[in-house]
Amino acid sequence: MLSALALALHALAAVVWVGGMAFAYLFARPALGALEGPQRQTFWRGTFARFFPVVWGSVGLLLATGYYLTFVTYGGFANVGVHVHVMHLLGLVMMAIFAHVFFAPWRRFARAVDAGDRQTAARNIETIRKLVAANLTLGLLVVAIGSSGRFWP
Repeated sequence: MLSALALALHALAAVVWVGGMAFAYLFARPALGALEGPQRQTFWRGTFARFFPVVWGSVGLLLATGYYLTFVTYGGFANVGVHVHVMHLLGLVMMAIFAHVFFAPWRRFARAVDAGDRQTAARNIETIRKLVAANLTLGLLVVAIGSSGRFWP
């Protein structure tokens, strides 16, 4: 029963993180094109301030449930398929990218928006955009690997 719960929580944490990035990148960002710079920056300041704590929770849940499943349910990395190893590696890369976004460009962006420094904010939101695009690509790949990997030869 705990393994079923861990798997469900693992999937939900991935859906929230990857789905949030997809929404931000594919839908919110293009829709904001009509807004002026300060309005866009204020929107992203508020959005990321709410989304990033949820991502931290998702990261913690993904690590806890992933390691629970690997070690308790399956008995360690020696007993899981290659897809789990690939998913694990890509997940760690995604987490590192997110940590960088959070501790570097996000903090600079938030400070710049709060100070009314539009140029610094614009530079940092562009960096965040590129890193979110990379993480979204990796996240979609991880979802595809995680959902199809058990059927690999």
